[in-house]
Amino acid sequence: MTLPLAFDILLSGVRLSLICAVIGLGCAFLLITVILRCSPGNERMRQISGAVQEGAKAYLNRQVMTIGVIAVIIFLLLFFFKDHSTAFGFLLGAFCSLAAGYIGMRIAVLANARVTQAAASQTRTAALRVAFNGGAVTGLLVVGLALLAVGTFYHFARNMIGNDLAVRSLVGLALGASLISVFARLGGGIYTKAADVGADLVGKIESGLEEDDPRNPATIADNVGDNVGDCAGMAADVFETYAVSLIGAILVGVLTVANAPAAIVYPFVLGGISVLGAICGILFVNFSGGKPAGVLMGAVGMSALVSAVLFWPATHQLFPNGVEIAGKMRSPTDLYFASLIGLLMTGIVVVITNYYTSMHYKPVQKIARASETGHATNIIAGLALGQHATALPVGFIGIAILLSYNFAGLYGIAVAVMAMLSMAGIIISLDAFGPITDNAGGIAVMSNLPKEVRAATDELDAVGNTMKAVTKGYAIASAGLAALVLFGSYVEELRAHLKLPPDQFFQFSLQDPKVIIGLFIGGLLPFIFTAFSMDAVGKAAGAVVREVRRQIQAKPGILTGADTPDYGTCVDIVTKAALREMIVPALLPLAFVILVAVIPQLGPVVLGGVLVGTIVTGLFVAIAMTSGGGAWDNAKKFIEEGHYGGKGSPAHAAAVTGDTVGDPYKDTAGPAINPMIKVVNIVAILIIPIFF
Repeated sequence: MTLPLAFDILLSGVRLSLICAVIGLGCAFLLITVILRCSPGNERMRQISGAVQEGAKAYLNRQVMTIGVIAVIIFLLLFFFKDHSTAFGFLLGAFCSLAAGYIGMRIAVLANARVTQAAASQTRTAALRVAFNGGAVTGLLVVGLALLAVGTFYHFARNMIGNDLAVRSLVGLALGASLISVFARLGGGIYTKAADVGADLVGKIESGLEEDDPRNPATIADNVGDNVGDCAGMAADVFETYAVSLIGAILVGVLTVANAPAAIVYPFVLGGISVLGAICGILFVNFSGGKPAGVLMGAVGMSALVSAVLFWPATHQLFPNGVEIAGKMRSPTDLYFASLIGLLMTGIVVVITNYYTSMHYKPVQKIARASETGHATNIIAGLALGQHATALPVGFIGIAILLSYNFAGLYGIAVAVMAMLSMAGIIISLDAFGPITDNAGGIAVMSNLPKEVRAATDELDAVGNTMKAVTKGYAIASAGLAALVLFGSYVEELRAHLKLPPDQFFQFSLQDPKVIIGLFIGGLLPFIFTAFSMDAVGKAAGAVVREVRRQIQAKPGILTGADTPDYGTCVDIVTKAALREMIVPALLPLAFVILVAVIPQLGPVVLGGVLVGTIVTGLFVAIAMTSGGGAWDNAKKFIEEGHYGGKGSPAHAAAVTGDTVGDPYKDTAGPAINPMIKVVNIVAILIIPIFF
């Protein structure tokens, strides 16, 4: 009975995964109708929500126009200097990455007022479900579109140009997704943190205003930023990681597993199962009760359990007799264990990041306590925590690499990464939940709703803030593993291009000065990249601060409620600044790789060192920034709950300063390193036949 089943799933695995993707997209549109049926509240609530919607839509439309020009140039270069299929793959990846973020963001800004209304007229649980369903639309779009794009492109390309060329053309799709993700992450991150920092510095510290006070001219820009950064930016980020992981696993399967078509089908099957797991997690939230954090973590557990159970029969049916990898037979149980490592890594990263960023644990409370002695000690404590937070994730990533490699070589690592990304649907649902609840709280304040409503939205917002930090940790860890798979693909692709014998490997010896030079160059890139990103936020935030001060000085009645702030000017300032400042850092990874490749004295060996150096330092910098930034944010919220003097105390002022430093850390520079690392590796693979 096993062999016929294996034969069927081998022939139909890709098509079945596409059916699962369509089911996921169908569920996303069903959730949209459920959300739109909910009441958006009174006229004031609808007005505020509409202003946020217009600001977010205007920014993303202008971002699409800016990115579109660059995308067309790269498409033409690939079309004429690479091949047509790679160029069209690039367009498909770019389009789907933009679509996942754009649609998800639009639904998030429609859900915010509905969450506020649910908290006001129903229960906290009802508000939780509306907010989560809004985020789940983004989660299902990410996994559904990524799986559908890669599967459809591979299916048609294989029939038109053959299997080998089709697989290599997928690298173009990966580049399109990754490059768009860098722009979306940077642009959205610069926008959201410039508005947030500017609003906090003048509103909270100088004018003593509450969070989201309608008298603050930057408050609408701040709420818009939550959506374009955490919804659109994060969606593009994880769409790219998911698509790249799937493509990397396929590429490794072709390069390292000889005469085993099941090695190509297996990543698609894992992806299809992941969509079903995400749907089960979403149902869990909609039909269970309890504390918000417990319900959301239960959904993650449910999704992982469904995937773990279904991975077993799928693996054994695809590889009934095992498979030979790198000259050694691997059993289906070996491959299943590699997939389990990916699922376990998701849980481990979630737990570790939650420990370092949740206000319920000592690390965040330590920063809050340090705020009592001033601004400097708050900053010192936050920086130290971010660096401490790198040890456990990197240690477990190393263990995961070792174990998955032991089970199935480089292909085992690729399987573990794909299994880890199989949780993306539910994880991104948690991430998009954060800005929706944040906006819901802002609407409650600006609409002058009772304090009980704000208390309910604040509780959800605190959980959402931790969820955002957790999902960033997940994205970084999965990106590090995915980049390692891409580096392995670079080495194998280089060996195949140079026509080396099967028993001869391309060497990257640490005794070779060229490798060390490459490590230095690659290690430098994340620091230069984050420096440009932080500078961009600082410049834009400074412009917002000056504008808010100008309005308050020109119209003193703003603070008394006699005059209405000009929200649109702040929105326009951060929109222009984000679009202007994102271009240079986003193009840096392309420039570094091509520059190394075109210099004859450097070549493929130095480029290999660049890839490894970027992965290693990028992983540490990204974890330190996102964990430290999340901890700074929740330390401020911990004090605002009444600890160490509460709102208006010297400790609170110090915590606000720490939060404004941590904002660009956790929402701009740190997360943008994820796609940057993969752009470097993907471009390196693409240019092998051009320069080497």
